[in-house]
Amino acid sequence: MNFKVEQLEEKNMVKLVIEATNEEFEIGLEKAYQKNKSKMNVQGFRKGKAPRKMIEKLYGQETFFEDAANAIIPDAYSQAAQESGLDIVSQPQVDVIQLEKDKPFIFTAEVAVKPEVELGEYKGIEVAKIEGVVSDEELATELDKVREKNSRTINVEDRAVQDGDEAVIDFEGFVDGEAFDGGKGENHALTIGSHSFIDTFEEQLIGKNIAEAFEVNVTFPEDYHVENLKGKAAIFKGTVNEIKVKELPELDDDFAQDVSDFDTLVEYKEDVKAKLITDKEKEATTKKESEVIDKIVENSKMDIPEPMIQTQVKQMAEEFSQRLQQQGLSVEQYFQFTGITAEKLLGDMKPEALKRIKTRLVLEAIVKAENIEATDAELDEELVKMAELYKMEIEKIKEFMGENETKQIKEDIAIQKAVTFVTEAAVEK
Repeated sequence: MNFKVEQLEEKNMVKLVIEATNEEFEIGLEKAYQKNKSKMNVQGFRKGKAPRKMIEKLYGQETFFEDAANAIIPDAYSQAAQESGLDIVSQPQVDVIQLEKDKPFIFTAEVAVKPEVELGEYKGIEVAKIEGVVSDEELATELDKVREKNSRTINVEDRAVQDGDEAVIDFEGFVDGEAFDGGKGENHALTIGSHSFIDTFEEQLIGKNIAEAFEVNVTFPEDYHVENLKGKAAIFKGTVNEIKVKELPELDDDFAQDVSDFDTLVEYKEDVKAKLITDKEKEATTKKESEVIDKIVENSKMDIPEPMIQTQVKQMAEEFSQRLQQQGLSVEQYFQFTGITAEKLLGDMKPEALKRIKTRLVLEAIVKAENIEATDAELDEELVKMAELYKMEIEKIKEFMGENETKQIKEDIAIQKAVTFVTEAAVEK
């Protein structure tokens, strides 16, 4: 196998022209024959026993060409990519150039290579100062959240539905006088003001009493996920079965003792405030890092090839699919429930994909410019964290770490050190 590299007109795109010798193509043909011979019938021979030459004579010389090419391409491309020394950042776009008997097999692979980064100013970046201060209102809001979690639901029978209540209802929807699929529910618990139902459905229940029938008029949004309901006016008829309200606990010493290890409300408030301050400081650090890096990216120059972006989008889509699976949903179900198409999902991911690529490239350039490296001690510290995360012995983790995995972890540590470096060098104003 031999190859050559051709630069393409698009910046950071190259074409590998890869040629397999006659002997290598013959090996591919033999693999294709062994793979397919059991599927071919040749009169006078038991299935799978016909010689290759007989099959080629009967079906044509090109019978095994495609499978031979498919057998050769992965290893030949992998070898050429490695020997080229190129930093390839996309999947190859393969095109067969020559596939003939007694001739070298030639194919091309177009790939994106990692762009060079021209770093702009990255030290002393000016950012807005963020104070880690917790106001009385923020503390009250946090305490209300805890009260909400520890609330109890009680039935109300002496008044009508109010905003914030939980109304348990039966309902059925009609469009043009006809009931429609999915428009019916029984003993459905609906929180008034949650806006989980379309249009002004919830608001129209305010003032209704238990056992009182209701009719509400709504209009489905134009972008509703069910095609035949988009923009349609509908009437929902139903009955209020129950009215429930959340009863929040009093904010006193008893409450503090119930939800914490403190004896008094004063002590509990101090603890909550301290945790909020810590959270705000972490949030401020994250925001500062993000603002600094965004400005450095803006100051820098690089040409990102489209295939590199598409590769990143594909990776993000796979991560999104995995998160859905962890929640018990398939991608197909997600598309069905939301009305979003695969094309729109991928399109929406593209700006974030481009941002991730630019951020990584800039930070890698800073690592190189500042000679930032991960120490063995830092690597060991990261492996300890992984061992704790996966509940494994550290030695077992090390057994799984090959050269490539260790290199990747060290690179990631260096990247994080670069983030810390430019953040600490930033100037708050």
